[in-house]
Amino acid sequence: MNVAVVTVGDELLAGQTTNTNAAWLGERLSERGVSVERVVTVPDRVGDIARVVNEYRAEYDAVIVTGGLGPTHDDLTMEGVAAALGRDLEEHDEALAWLEESGYSRDDLTAGTADLPAGARALHNDEGVAPGAVVEDIYVLPGVPAEMKRMFESIESEFSGTPTYREEVVADEPESALLDRIAGVRERFDVTVGSYPGESVRLAVQGTDEEAVAAAAAWLRERVDVAE
Repeated sequence: MNVAVVTVGDELLAGQTTNTNAAWLGERLSERGVSVERVVTVPDRVGDIARVVNEYRAEYDAVIVTGGLGPTHDDLTMEGVAAALGRDLEEHDEALAWLEESGYSRDDLTAGTADLPAGARALHNDEGVAPGAVVEDIYVLPGVPAEMKRMFESIESEFSGTPTYREEVVADEPESALLDRIAGVRERFDVTVGSYPGESVRLAVQGTDEEAVAAAAAWLRERVDVAE
C-alpha cells in the first residue's frame, strides 16, 4: 500500500508551527508496512487543496489530509476535498448525532461544524469537536496533533502492507570514504542503505527480510569504524 500525506496550513508554510503531524504519520504508517511516497504542505486555499488531493488520489492507494478542519474562515480542507471529488458539502446527520451524544447541542455548535463532503463516512473526534471524514480513498484528519493521533488510531487498521525492518550502523568515517562498503552491502544482501551524515554517519539498513537486514548490518559493523 502506498500513501501520500497532505498537511494544510499557512502557519506550517510560514514556519510558525512545526509540522510534527507529517513525521508522526510517516513513522506510524511505515511501522504498518505502508510506503509513504509523498509528503506535501499546502496553504489554506480551496484550489490548492483540491488540486493536490485530486492529483495524489490518482497516483496512490490513499491520501491522508490533516489540518484545516472546523467552521472558521480559514478551515477550508473539507471544501477543498469536496471540490477535488466534485461533491457538495452537506450537514452530516451521523456526525451531528454523535456530537449531541457527546454533550453538544446544535445551538452550541458553530454553523458548518459537521459539514462533510456528500457521501462521506464521518470520523468522530474524541479529543475535540470537528469531525474528520473518509471519502473514497481520502482520509481527512484534524491538524491538532492530539486530535489527529487519536483519530488516526481509530482507522489505522485500514492501512497495511509488507513490514519493513530497519537497523542502524553509526560510522566514525567521512561519508565519501564509506561508498565502497555501502556498495558492497547492497551487492551481497537484498536491502536498501540510507546514508545520513552529521557528527557521525548513520547508515540505515532496511528491507522486508528481518534476517537479511540483521546480517547486512552485522556485515557493515565488521567493516566500518563504528562510532563510540
